[in-house]
Amino acid sequence: MSADQFNEKSVLKIAQLARLKLTDSEALELSRQLGKVIAHFDEIAMIDTHNVEPLITPTDIEFFVREDLAEKKYSAEQMLENAPEKQGHLFKVPPVV
Repeated sequence: MSADQFNEKSVLKIAQLARLKLTDSEALELSRQLGKVIAHFDEIAMIDTHNVEPLITPTDIEFFVREDLAEKKYSAEQMLENAPEKQGHLFKVPPVV
């Protein structure tokens, strides 16, 4: 969608789909703002990125891996001490329908 296609009618349609109530003046202001945003993206889309390699992040980050060790710090009883309700070694919660 180009910037000139954003008018009050399209903003009101989007608002309806999003279940939002907008006044005519709000729709007019939003159409102007969204038009500027889309125009900016159109401008960005014209930039030649043919020889630019994609980046994961804008800066270099040193990758490191640590060994994942499982440690038993608490017993099941300790973890359930503050549970409002429990059944055996499980938290008791209301049924989900």
